[in-house]
Amino acid sequence: MKNYFTQLFTGKTAILLQFTGLIFLNLGLLGFEMLTEDPVYVNELKTWHTQREEALKKEDGWLNVAGLFWLHEGKNTFGSGKNNDVVFPEGKSDAFLGNFILENGQVRVEINPESDVKNGSNQVNSLPIFTSEQERPVVLSHQSLRWFIIKRGDKYGVRLRDLESPALKSFKGIATYPIDSKWKVEARLEPAVDGKTISITDVLGQTSQQKSPGTLVFKIKNKEYRLDAVESGNKLFIIFADKTNEKETYHTGRFLYTDKPDALGKIILDFNKAINPPCAFTNFATCPLPPKQNKLTLSVKAGEKRYENH
Repeated sequence: MKNYFTQLFTGKTAILLQFTGLIFLNLGLLGFEMLTEDPVYVNELKTWHTQREEALKKEDGWLNVAGLFWLHEGKNTFGSGKNNDVVFPEGKSDAFLGNFILENGQVRVEINPESDVKNGSNQVNSLPIFTSEQERPVVLSHQSLRWFIIKRGDKYGVRLRDLESPALKSFKGIATYPIDSKWKVEARLEPAVDGKTISITDVLGQTSQQKSPGTLVFKIKNKEYRLDAVESGNKLFIIFADKTNEKETYHTGRFLYTDKPDALGKIILDFNKAINPPCAFTNFATCPLPPKQNKLTLSVKAGEKRYENH
């Protein structure tokens, strides 16, 4: 059957146009493949990613984290003075702000009477800021700085934020792979034996046992893969690694959250929502690392790419 172009032209012109026609046909097919992505799904992901970036820039986001200082038992002086036990950034606070006092797993703060430190709108003189019973951190403020106490294993630390952080000001977004619905896969939850835990080690080298509801089992290109999950509120939380960590994505791995199983036991894993861990944005986070069973032997070219040079 003659090509449409040969019905209009003959000779060398016909040959040229046949070739050109094949190029346009192939480009058209490629374009059609991209257009088959559900526009509602694409817009949903774009909105989700915008919200994700906005969350990083908020006061409780990761871009403004400016320090992490581990406390020793007893009195810990703090401020911008170099002789303090906890040294805040130069030019960001009074030289001596006061003392953190760690005793028997509890922390209280005593503020220098000449310094302006607040908890919300309340001036602070002396205040318990960490106990084992508290549900939310007690946040203190001084100029552009905010800080509170975290506990990791048997360690107690001061997490510092700077609302004028250079990292916050220079943030221009996170590069991602193109949205591709092939990375939105159906999985089934293989329930764990009651009481099952998995070992999670963090960047500090501390290992904890986390309760796991089970293993997510799914297929990509007809090959079965498995990922152990833990619970995070009303979501499942997966810490995974894959071959893209070598050059394209964060070197230790990425995070993925997903809904718990529906009434039919089905779970959707959308790797287009794979995100960088907090350690990709600050050196002062204590990120968990993927357990060995969650290191995939394929390249997951979906979700967030490596941020800057992290």
